[in-house]
Amino acid sequence: MKNLFVFTDGGARGNPGPAAIGFIIKNNQGNILFKKGKCIGRATNNVAEYTAVIEALKWLSKASCQIADCNFFLDSKLVVNQLNGFYKIKDAKLKLLIIKVRGLEKEIGKRINYQFIPRQKNYEADLLVNQSLDK
Repeated sequence: MKNLFVFTDGGARGNPGPAAIGFIIKNNQGNILFKKGKCIGRATNNVAEYTAVIEALKWLSKASCQIADCNFFLDSKLVVNQLNGFYKIKDAKLKLLIIKVRGLEKEIGKRINYQFIPRQKNYEADLLVNQSLDK
């Protein structure tokens, strides 16, 4: 069993505008197990942030590795606080996305922690977002 470290990011150029996500999954030693960046069409920054978390959770739910704990790192204080239940979600689209998140968390069946980190510490996921948008 291993702890996994998941760095996610989402962004939109214009808000809403062309949007993309990026996520990187690392093991205890900091080795990259998987990374992905992709465009998701037109969306807001918040929808892109949630979509990145959902895509990472989908990968984890299908991964064959034994997971102990899973630590997510995001540079969106709003999304972290909503995922941790500190902020209410008023937006209807975000409510639907958090329902997806909770379903995937249940499917994975392990403790999942969401933590805020400054954008400088999330540069790898941010780079995947920007590379996807630049294509």
